[in-house]
Amino acid sequence: MPAATATSPWYKHLWPWIIIGILACSVTLTLSMVTIAVNNPDNLVNDNYYEAGKGINRSLDRELLAQTLQLRASVHLDDLTGEVDLRLSGNSAPATLELNLISPTQPEKDRKITLARSETEQGRYIGQLSDKVDGRRFVELLGVEGDKTWRMFEEEQVSHDKDLLLGDEPLQGAEHLDK
Repeated sequence: MPAATATSPWYKHLWPWIIIGILACSVTLTLSMVTIAVNNPDNLVNDNYYEAGKGINRSLDRELLAQTLQLRASVHLDDLTGEVDLRLSGNSAPATLELNLISPTQPEKDRKITLARSETEQGRYIGQLSDKVDGRRFVELLGVEGDKTWRMFEEEQVSHDKDLLLGDEPLQGAEHLDK
Protein backbone atom coordinates (compact mmCIF):
# COMPACT_ATOMS: atom_id res chain seq x y z
CA MET A 1 0.00 0.00 0.00
CA PRO A 2 1.56 3.26 -1.05
CA ALA A 3 1.94 6.07 1.51
CA ALA A 4 0.07 9.33 0.91
CA THR A 5 2.28 12.26 0.18
CA ALA A 6 1.35 15.87 0.68
CA THR A 7 1.81 18.05 -2.30
CA SER A 8 1.88 21.28 -0.29
CA PRO A 9 2.20 22.25 3.42
CA TRP A 10 -0.99 22.40 5.55
CA TYR A 11 -1.03 26.19 5.86
CA LYS A 12 -1.47 26.53 2.13
CA HIS A 13 -4.80 24.65 2.22
CA LEU A 14 -8.16 26.42 2.81
CA TRP A 15 -9.84 24.06 5.33
CA PRO A 16 -7.34 24.39 8.19
CA TRP A 17 -7.72 28.17 8.04
CA ILE A 18 -11.52 27.91 8.13
CA ILE A 19 -11.32 25.72 11.25
CA ILE A 20 -8.78 28.07 12.88
CA GLY A 21 -11.02 31.05 12.00
CA ILE A 22 -14.06 29.44 13.65
CA LEU A 23 -12.05 28.69 16.81
CA ALA A 24 -10.56 32.20 16.90
CA CYS A 25 -14.04 33.76 16.57
CA SER A 26 -15.34 31.53 19.39
CA VAL A 27 -12.52 32.57 21.72
CA THR A 28 -12.93 36.26 20.84
CA LEU A 29 -16.70 36.22 21.39
CA THR A 30 -16.34 34.30 24.66
CA LEU A 31 -13.80 36.78 26.01
CA SER A 32 -16.05 39.67 24.91
CA MET A 33 -19.06 38.19 26.72
CA VAL A 34 -17.02 37.57 29.89
CA THR A 35 -15.79 41.17 29.81
CA ILE A 36 -19.34 42.50 29.40
CA ALA A 37 -20.63 40.28 32.22
CA VAL A 38 -17.87 41.35 34.62
CA ASN A 39 -18.19 45.06 33.84
CA ASN A 40 -22.01 45.15 33.94
CA PRO A 41 -23.29 42.99 36.81
CA ASP A 42 -27.02 42.39 37.18
CA ASN A 43 -27.90 44.35 40.32
CA LEU A 44 -31.45 42.97 40.45
CA VAL A 45 -30.21 39.56 41.61
CA ASN A 46 -29.99 39.05 45.35
CA ASP A 47 -27.05 36.91 46.47
CA ASN A 48 -28.49 36.15 49.89
CA TYR A 49 -31.75 34.32 49.19
CA TYR A 50 -32.28 33.19 52.78
CA GLU A 51 -32.13 36.73 54.19
CA ALA A 52 -34.43 37.95 51.40
CA GLY A 53 -36.93 35.24 52.32
CA LYS A 54 -36.86 36.26 55.98
CA GLY A 55 -37.34 39.86 54.86
CA ILE A 56 -40.53 38.94 53.04
CA ASN A 57 -42.04 37.75 56.32
CA ARG A 58 -41.00 40.98 58.08
CA SER A 59 -42.52 42.95 55.20
CA LEU A 60 -45.80 41.02 55.49
CA ASP A 61 -45.89 41.80 59.21
CA ARG A 62 -45.55 45.52 58.42
CA GLU A 63 -48.27 45.32 55.77
CA LEU A 64 -50.59 43.46 58.15
CA LEU A 65 -50.01 46.23 60.71
CA ALA A 66 -51.08 48.82 58.11
CA GLN A 67 -54.16 46.73 57.36
CA THR A 68 -54.96 46.43 61.08
CA LEU A 69 -54.67 50.21 61.42
CA GLN A 70 -57.14 50.52 58.50
CA LEU A 71 -54.79 52.81 56.57
CA ARG A 72 -55.62 54.28 53.19
CA ALA A 73 -53.61 56.86 51.29
CA SER A 74 -54.12 59.06 48.26
CA VAL A 75 -50.99 60.48 46.63
CA HIS A 76 -50.96 63.38 44.17
CA LEU A 77 -47.74 64.21 42.30
CA ASP A 78 -47.66 67.75 40.87
CA ASP A 79 -45.54 67.80 37.69
CA LEU A 80 -45.09 71.58 37.64
CA THR A 81 -43.97 72.24 41.22
CA GLY A 82 -42.73 68.75 42.13
CA GLU A 83 -44.92 68.79 45.26
CA VAL A 84 -46.11 65.48 46.65
CA ASP A 85 -49.44 65.76 48.46
CA LEU A 86 -50.48 62.67 50.43
CA ARG A 87 -53.77 62.24 52.29
CA LEU A 88 -53.66 59.50 54.94
CA SER A 89 -56.73 58.09 56.65
CA GLY A 90 -56.85 55.45 59.36
CA ASN A 91 -55.57 54.98 62.89
CA SER A 92 -52.04 56.34 62.53
CA ALA A 93 -50.67 59.88 62.29
CA PRO A 94 -46.86 59.84 62.43
CA ALA A 95 -44.88 63.10 62.18
CA THR A 96 -43.16 61.98 58.97
CA LEU A 97 -43.71 59.38 56.28
CA GLU A 98 -41.33 57.88 53.75
CA LEU A 99 -42.62 57.45 50.19
CA ASN A 100 -40.55 55.28 47.86
CA LEU A 101 -41.27 55.17 44.12
CA ILE A 102 -39.36 52.09 42.98
CA SER A 103 -38.70 51.26 39.34
CA PRO A 104 -38.97 47.49 38.79
CA THR A 105 -36.00 47.35 36.41
CA GLN A 106 -33.99 50.58 36.66
CA PRO A 107 -32.62 51.36 40.14
CA GLU A 108 -31.33 54.77 39.01
CA LYS A 109 -34.98 55.85 38.55
CA ASP A 110 -35.94 55.04 42.16
CA ARG A 111 -37.09 58.04 44.21
CA LYS A 112 -37.29 58.44 48.00
CA ILE A 113 -39.39 61.30 49.37
CA THR A 114 -39.71 62.26 53.02
CA LEU A 115 -43.16 63.65 53.75
CA ALA A 116 -43.86 65.97 56.70
CA ARG A 117 -47.24 66.19 58.40
CA SER A 118 -49.14 69.41 57.68
CA GLU A 119 -49.66 71.63 60.71
CA THR A 120 -52.96 72.97 59.38
CA GLU A 121 -54.70 69.89 57.95
CA GLN A 122 -55.09 66.58 59.72
CA GLY A 123 -54.02 63.57 57.65
CA ARG A 124 -52.16 65.64 55.04
CA TYR A 125 -48.46 65.13 54.33
CA ILE A 126 -46.30 67.23 52.01
CA GLY A 127 -42.97 66.52 50.34
CA GLN A 128 -40.91 67.54 47.32
CA LEU A 129 -39.89 65.53 44.25
CA SER A 130 -36.63 66.45 42.52
CA ASP A 131 -37.83 65.45 39.03
CA LYS A 132 -40.77 64.07 37.08
CA VAL A 133 -41.78 60.44 37.61
CA ASP A 134 -43.69 58.47 34.98
CA GLY A 135 -44.43 54.84 34.24
CA ARG A 136 -44.83 51.64 36.18
CA ARG A 137 -43.60 51.85 39.79
CA PHE A 138 -43.77 49.95 43.02
CA VAL A 139 -45.12 52.50 45.50
CA GLU A 140 -44.06 51.96 49.11
CA LEU A 141 -45.26 54.11 52.01
CA LEU A 142 -43.60 53.66 55.40
CA GLY A 143 -44.65 55.09 58.75
CA VAL A 144 -44.21 54.39 62.44
CA GLU A 145 -46.97 53.76 64.95
CA GLY A 146 -45.72 53.36 68.50
CA ASP A 147 -42.49 51.41 68.13
CA LYS A 148 -43.56 49.44 65.04
CA THR A 149 -43.16 50.33 61.40
CA TRP A 150 -46.10 49.86 59.05
CA ARG A 151 -45.88 49.57 55.28
CA MET A 152 -48.24 50.04 52.37
CA PHE A 153 -46.98 48.59 49.09
CA GLU A 154 -48.64 48.41 45.69
CA GLU A 155 -47.73 48.40 42.03
CA GLU A 156 -49.11 51.49 40.29
CA GLN A 157 -48.96 53.22 36.93
CA VAL A 158 -47.70 56.74 37.71
CA SER A 159 -48.98 59.49 35.42
CA HIS A 160 -49.59 63.22 35.72
CA ASP A 161 -53.38 63.06 35.61
CA LYS A 162 -54.02 60.25 38.07
CA ASP A 163 -53.81 60.09 41.87
CA LEU A 164 -52.25 56.99 43.40
CA LEU A 165 -54.44 55.08 45.85
CA LEU A 166 -52.76 52.88 48.44
CA GLY A 167 -54.56 50.39 50.65
CA ASP A 168 -57.39 49.85 48.16
CA GLU A 169 -56.16 46.41 47.03
CA PRO A 170 -56.11 43.19 49.07
CA LEU A 171 -52.79 42.27 50.64
CA GLN A 172 -50.87 40.00 48.26
CA GLY A 173 -49.10 36.94 49.69
CA ALA A 174 -50.90 36.95 53.03
CA GLU A 175 -53.95 34.90 52.14
CA HIS A 176 -52.82 32.06 54.43
CA LEU A 177 -52.45 34.44 57.40
CA ASP A 178 -56.12 35.38 57.49
CA LYS A 179 -57.22 31.87 58.43
